[in-house]
Amino acid sequence: MGKIITVCWFFICTSCFTAWGTPSMDTLPLLLQLKQVIKGNYSNFSVDNLGNIYLVTTRNQIKKLNSKLDSVAIFNESQRFGNIYTIDVSNPMKVLVYYKDYSTILILDQQLNPRNTIDLREQNLLQVNAIAQSYDNQIWLFDEIDNKLKKIDDAGLSKLETLDFRLQFKEVFVPYHIIDNNGLLYLYNKHYGWKVFDYYGALKQSLPAKGWLDVQVNGNKFSGHDSAVYIESNFWDTTKTLYRFENAPYQVKKIIKKPPFFYSLTQDGLGIYEAY
Repeated sequence: MGKIITVCWFFICTSCFTAWGTPSMDTLPLLLQLKQVIKGNYSNFSVDNLGNIYLVTTRNQIKKLNSKLDSVAIFNESQRFGNIYTIDVSNPMKVLVYYKDYSTILILDQQLNPRNTIDLREQNLLQVNAIAQSYDNQIWLFDEIDNKLKKIDDAGLSKLETLDFRLQFKEVFVPYHIIDNNGLLYLYNKHYGWKVFDYYGALKQSLPAKGWLDVQVNGNKFSGHDSAVYIESNFWDTTKTLYRFENAPYQVKKIIKKPPFFYSLTQDGLGIYEAY
């Protein structure tokens, strides 16, 4: 606690470069202060906008901690639908837990009590890799069989769908991340980058930021990390901030930035860092 560590991240700013992955710039060291380590063997985690942390154990239990790291709720129905694939906490009042193997979305309340179960197979949605909370409290998903972005309600009924992506794009663009943020919809595929849509499915912009993991969108900035660098970029003028760290990438399972903190999951637990 309180120990200052040099993770040897480097803070890099650039406003003009010819390729997304090869900027030319000087580096300045940034020291991060380790605020807390939550020890344990966790397979996944997420953090909501209120600072609550959701830890997924290797037994598919979900533990919710508040911003003071006090335990406030737990979800124990861990074996009902197999392994948790993703957890969406963008609305803390409606937590989406997706079980890909069973094509099932479980909706939890703020105390992690089950509210509703959506069996996507009942709607003939048999191959779905990405889901997300929508701005109007419904659910976005990408149907890989139809190759369409769709919105469903809590009963699983379709409310909106786009044209077949195979008719819109030359590449086979299958999003593995969907993010509803600030009036737009952001889809990401690590092989092709970002595609930005309006809420009616019209393409607004494509950005070739490839090879990123744990992507996020906050306001007009999007972020993620590759094997060596945590990247934060502005959508509209392509300015970048890069955070480079020395510790071996294989030690990191997942990284999330929720200002003012960085959260890094490793085999030892969840580390919480703050710049000073």
